[in-house]
Amino acid sequence: MLGRRRAGLRSDITLSGRLRRWTVRGRGTAMDERPDWARRMVEERAARDWSQTDAVRALMARLPEDQVVSEQDLVRQWKRWEAGDAQPMKYRSAIAQTFGTTTGAFFPEKSRRDGRAEILQVSGMDTVDIIARLRASDVDVATLDALRITADRLCCEYAYMPADQLLLEGRAWLARVVGLQHQRVSLAQHREIIALAGKLSLLVGCVEYDSGRPRDAEATRQAALMLGQEAGELSVQGWAHEMKAWFALTRGDYRGVIAAAEAGIAVAPNESVAAQLYAQKAKAWARLGDRSQTEVALDKGRQILELQPYPEDIENHFVVDPAKYDFYRMDALRKSGENRLAEQLATEVIRAGTDFDGTERSPMRIAEARVTLGVVAAREGDLDTALAYGERALAGERKSLPSLAMVAADLGQALQTHYGHTSEAQAFVAHLRELRGGQ
Repeated sequence: MLGRRRAGLRSDITLSGRLRRWTVRGRGTAMDERPDWARRMVEERAARDWSQTDAVRALMARLPEDQVVSEQDLVRQWKRWEAGDAQPMKYRSAIAQTFGTTTGAFFPEKSRRDGRAEILQVSGMDTVDIIARLRASDVDVATLDALRITADRLCCEYAYMPADQLLLEGRAWLARVVGLQHQRVSLAQHREIIALAGKLSLLVGCVEYDSGRPRDAEATRQAALMLGQEAGELSVQGWAHEMKAWFALTRGDYRGVIAAAEAGIAVAPNESVAAQLYAQKAKAWARLGDRSQTEVALDKGRQILELQPYPEDIENHFVVDPAKYDFYRMDALRKSGENRLAEQLATEVIRAGTDFDGTERSPMRIAEARVTLGVVAAREGDLDTALAYGERALAGERKSLPSLAMVAADLGQALQTHYGHTSEAQAFVAHLRELRGGQ
């Protein structure tokens, strides 16, 4: 690790004077009691250098033809919305579209589940009871329900559970589920067991790749794809293709990303995973320098998410929650050099992934958002802030090494371009090389 630490690393707000407008914890600034959506309306508009009238005109262009309203009246309403004095109920979808995101991301719903508590509530069993039943070959509806919820719980813990622990648990549960195939079960139960094995294989493969085991991850991904095909589970198949796109992205095989994403979209065009497949295409197109194709892919993904019901559990890794799309847009905009828009989305990603008490629920997303803020700072001439964000991003305990190394390389490039002669920048770039070498 780099030897020096900064007092400013204690807070994303106090890194430097220019960061007073980068308030990323809690709900706005300490004195700002407006709803998050009202604050975001102001920030999104400011990032585009729009006046309120400009924003209203952009909104009006996206309203249905039968929704007639005068510009003057809408400007008056817009002022009330930004002040938090009224909610834009019938305009929510159009407002989100105006700013290139999803309704669920701009106006999030509260939707959190306690997987362990739900297992007890649904089946009356805890983990010990489930394992005892499996050993006794007692597979009934309650046991399968408990297994399904256990798999969902593990998928929710992906974001923050230490990788080695999650890998151990995931493999253990996968072995238990696979063992059920040889028991006497009905056709419906057999199909559910295969689908559960596919979902757990996806999880194990992701953690293997995070941990720098690409060959193991690819073998597990292929197993998940075959299990998804056997069970007829389009979502499992789509996620297996998404993993292939992700692997290709971190290797720099951008045409491979596009091919894998298109294969997944062909298999599961109406599943929420299709939105993430389009997002991976957008990332690839952005790195290939095609801004038009990037925008097309992002918009297609956004449209798919708008048609999906709001997820029951937004923390499940294999659920494309609306806020996740802001995370993907942030990456594409950073690569495209849209500094202000990428900066605004990075603060939104950090805010959305942080609880009111400062607990980070999405540490891997937050790490990449901090890298984005570091890149913007480097491009705008603030070396200290760029390094502080970069160091904090790399210091997190839960990380996906391939993804973080890929994103952090953007910061390394910006530092070399603008500050290659400084010892601080050279030390950080050397640390990045060590990170990439340790994959």
